Amino acid sequence: MKRQFVKVCPVPSEQQPINEYEELKTSWFFCLATSGSRLFLRNIIIIWSIGWLLSSPLAAASFPPDQSLLPFIVSSDIGAGVLLVLFLLQLISGWYHIKGRLKKKTIFYEESGWYDGQTWIKPPEMIIRDHLIMSHQVNPIVNRLTNTISILTFVMFSHIIVWIYF
Repeated sequence: MKRQFVKVCPVPSEQQPINEYEELKTSWFFCLATSGSRLFLRNIIIIWSIGWLLSSPLAAASFPPDQSLLPFIVSSDIGAGVLLVLFLLQLISGWYHIKGRLKKKTIFYEESGWYDGQTWIKPPEMIIRDHLIMSHQVNPIVNRLTNTISILTFVMFSHIIVWIYF
């Protein structure tokens, strides 16, 4: 359901922050961040596993598992982590974009192309609605993704330390 302020808002429907939020929330890629904790964790594990399957042949070429098991595992994990970081960065960039659009008191929009952009000041009720959506819907998603990236960064650095010292 697309919401819009028809009589008040000159911004095209698809460029209104609330409709961009609804579209992002239902998109097949970005909705992965809105899923429950178990489903989110399952998706993270699946993406990491795919990354591991892609990076392990490369790691095996450099470090044969039968001769260098620890370097093989660590390099495969780092390769899988890189894919997962790219995936999470794409998710968080989309959600940060929506957060920024909801947070602003103005809406920049394009009327017919990139060359004729306009700025419209949101009315107070729209500002309040957008801030509520941002704080209660978008911020928890951004926090979840930020925490996930932080944990992944810690794991990746621990793998690098293992790589250096062992």
